[in-house]
Amino acid sequence: MPVDPIQLSKFLSFVLRHKPDEIGLTLGPKGWANIDELVERAKAAGTKFERADLLGVVATSDKKRFSLSSDGLSIRAAQGHSVSVELGLSPREPPSILYHGTATRFVEAILSEGLKPQARQQVHLSADDATAQRVGQRHGKPHVFKVDAGGMHAKGFKFYRADNGVWLTDHVPPEFLA
Repeated sequence: MPVDPIQLSKFLSFVLRHKPDEIGLTLGPKGWANIDELVERAKAAGTKFERADLLGVVATSDKKRFSLSSDGLSIRAAQGHSVSVELGLSPREPPSILYHGTATRFVEAILSEGLKPQARQQVHLSADDATAQRVGQRHGKPHVFKVDAGGMHAKGFKFYRADNGVWLTDHVPPEFLA
């Protein structure tokens, strides 16, 4: 029976971002998992797919959620972890404006408290409004905040760019939101 790439992507996101222990997997340094071990542990836990299925999901993912190691033996989630992972990204100067998509029901709290990582390790920011709109739509009626990333950077806030282009920072205070 063919593997559904959407379901496999969701499974990989769940295991590599949030619950590696659910299948008895331990993430290595910087969030890496050996692909062969991942496939075997997933099969033992009842989720069957082959290495080729996994590589197909990585290659065709429009969101580029996953990264392969340079030797092709390991995989990791590019960002979005709720488990403690140090991705080894270096701080970078961000574009002057970044965007954050959310649902309108969260706007009041965000304007009061700023953007917080919630269950994730860091706040996720987009380089363009259209991507932020799509992210916001996943949670309800979308609202997009403009983030004064240049102003934050000038005040010493650190930004990181994940392998898939998502910008990461620890917190965005309300005064940097529009």
